[in-house]
Amino acid sequence: MNCPKCHRELPDDAVLCCYCGKRFVPAKRTRPRRPNGTGHVYQRGKTWTARVVVGYKLSDDGTHKLPVWRTKGGFRSQRDAMNHLGILLAEGPKAQRKAPTLAEYWSSYEKSELLKLSVSKTVAYRGAWKKLSAIAHYPVDRITVTLLRETVSKAASTYYTARDCKVVLQHLFDLAGADGWVSRDLPSYIVLPDLHEKERTPFTEAEQAALWASYEAGNTDAAIPLIMIYTGMMPGEMMRLRPEMVDLEGRKIVGVGLKTKVRRDSPVYLPAPVVPLLAAAMEHPQDSGYLLYHSEKPFYLHYYAALETAGVRRLEPYSCRHTTATALAITENIAPQTVQRLMRWSTTRMLDRYAHPDDEVILSAADALKRPTE
Repeated sequence: MNCPKCHRELPDDAVLCCYCGKRFVPAKRTRPRRPNGTGHVYQRGKTWTARVVVGYKLSDDGTHKLPVWRTKGGFRSQRDAMNHLGILLAEGPKAQRKAPTLAEYWSSYEKSELLKLSVSKTVAYRGAWKKLSAIAHYPVDRITVTLLRETVSKAASTYYTARDCKVVLQHLFDLAGADGWVSRDLPSYIVLPDLHEKERTPFTEAEQAALWASYEAGNTDAAIPLIMIYTGMMPGEMMRLRPEMVDLEGRKIVGVGLKTKVRRDSPVYLPAPVVPLLAAAMEHPQDSGYLLYHSEKPFYLHYYAALETAGVRRLEPYSCRHTTATALAITENIAPQTVQRLMRWSTTRMLDRYAHPDDEVILSAADALKRPTE
């Protein structure tokens, strides 16, 4: 074997000439390698292309895996292409990315939409979320209708609790749908339990007269149900009532509303008969600074004592509010829009729940159907 450069004789296994240094076997070129799974770049003409593996799929015969590539070309420099590799990995196919969990969407909902709700709704929805803890860490794309139904059925046995769970799930799935993880409104398929709500019974006119007689006879506790009957105030509002909230001259109570925004923003209008009762209570307020009883135990104790002394039925405090609505809408036949303002409702549809016509009223309405005259 002779050297191709200096033509001197060399051993047959020589890889370079010992005289002139000519190399016979080309040197193996090495290039820096990127870590596995981070992709690579290559040059195509005058531009560079970035390419990453975002997953694998089976071959048509199912015998081996084939890489799923994601590429992006047109970069002017190798550095630009290298910098784009991370973006390609993050933008991989949805099937290869891990779906967010319900807990992640709850965290987002809790910091935004939930803050705009009333205190009562916020408390109700937080309680509903705790009942959904069994599926809190499920990826949203793995949640099925059957799983939702079973979870709500086990966690909530009553109508209103199950309804809150369903509403919370609807909000979370709305967020997941906006991200493209779910395409259907799965919570709408949740079946709520039957609503077994006991209808409130309003006080009759005879019972109201008995309460007035009892108050005038010295039973000052009778002022509690009477004020509630004539104003439609709730127990919680009665317990937080302060003298400075009462405007006797303007016949209004301002700032006592609870639960909904409409109630908080709307004044309580005072009918003329109840003004003397509030005036008498304002002359001797409680030591705590509240007009009546601020704590639940003494409030309910004096409320039921007033009913017993007056000899009327032991109806719950919410029956007073139902009495107000019934008297306004049915007995006095006040326009629904006016009743809505007085009761501090957001809609007149609440009349369906609060107004209770008795048989006599219904028969009177039926008698309005007269036989036609010739």
